[in-house]
Amino acid sequence: MKVMVVGGGGREHAIIKSLKKSSEITKLYALPGNGGIAHDAECVNIGAKDLDGIVNFALENNIDYAVVAPDDPLVLGACDRLREKGIPCFGPSKAAAQIEGSKVFSKNLMNKYGIPTAKAECFYDADKALEYVSSCPIPTVIKADGLALGKGVVIAETREEAVEAVKSMMLDNRFGESGKNIIVEEFLTGPEVSVLSFTDGKTVVPMISSMDHKRAKDNDEGLNTGGMGTVAPNPYYTPEMADRCMKEIFLPTIDAMNKEGCPFTGCLYFGLMLTPVGPKVIEYNCRFGDPETQVVLPLLESDLFTVMQAVSNGTLENCEVKFSQKHACCVIEASEGYPEKYASGFEIVQNGEIDGEVYYAGAKIKDGVLVTAGGRVLGVTCVADTLGEAIEKSYAATQKIGFENAYFRKDIGARAMKAKV
Repeated sequence: MKVMVVGGGGREHAIIKSLKKSSEITKLYALPGNGGIAHDAECVNIGAKDLDGIVNFALENNIDYAVVAPDDPLVLGACDRLREKGIPCFGPSKAAAQIEGSKVFSKNLMNKYGIPTAKAECFYDADKALEYVSSCPIPTVIKADGLALGKGVVIAETREEAVEAVKSMMLDNRFGESGKNIIVEEFLTGPEVSVLSFTDGKTVVPMISSMDHKRAKDNDEGLNTGGMGTVAPNPYYTPEMADRCMKEIFLPTIDAMNKEGCPFTGCLYFGLMLTPVGPKVIEYNCRFGDPETQVVLPLLESDLFTVMQAVSNGTLENCEVKFSQKHACCVIEASEGYPEKYASGFEIVQNGEIDGEVYYAGAKIKDGVLVTAGGRVLGVTCVADTLGEAIEKSYAATQKIGFENAYFRKDIGARAMKAKV
């Protein structure tokens, strides 16, 4: 079968490497892919938001199955367009993708159906938002309503930071239309957990839990990023907590989406906070997380393509989804200065074999040489019997691959290790 994966980052590289293991797939395309992905799939220069180009390519090349991985094309309705042309697709409809595309939608959904989440106020007017943050409890969390590359959330530690965040989003248009409306949310405390899940709109199969590291600098300091590294499984996510989340959050969310007339199929990401009073939803994503995918899929022992087809066919209940009992760690190598200004175009050099996987996010081939072309450039993922060994292997691997202005956090997995003591 000929399969195309829409997207061009580290997440897509992890998906492609996992799909390559399937004996059913004879040809893999990446739209647009990147210079690093080109080793594992044929890259086609069609942007992830070019829906006409994506559909036309699928038809002209007799694509048998499509995987739409990033949030933007999902929110724009890429899966709807492909299915209308008879192409089976992994990913939610445009209506279902609202669960990530609009934080106002998801917050209203949770409140309506009693799904535990932080208390919040939605604002469509900057003056009213500024008035609210002038007296609301501090710290507080301010979120742009729409998509913002994982950077549309500000944890305001002071009143001044809260005011600045509102102005930046609603008046200075930092995120364009995505910041036209905002949510001001109570600040929750507790360990964060990411749980990706396969769902066909009826059955929910959670994947291995993981722990992301969003802040740019060590000790969770610096600006929010798209993610500087991950470990899996998350030690805070016990079997008892998993059972509770299934009953209180996962199944109620799928049920709520069905009742709202927008059933969700694909990968639904639950961003959770394990608060002193129980688990609460911080956010939903309508797709595989990045870089969570880079530690979750290496632990998947089942055939990913078989599972994706079961999701599309509505037969997930009858599909075995098995994960390894091992541990994984991914360390992201980024360009110095990310998530703000940074330089690109440096050659990526690997010295020696790496006992793990390298997933490329921001890379391109220039004059036959692989060079950096983004903020987050690559992720190094290693698997081992223990978390400590996985972390050690990943950091050893970062010494074998890099580029001139490479930067990475030195404490990926440190919080998880403390939880295991």
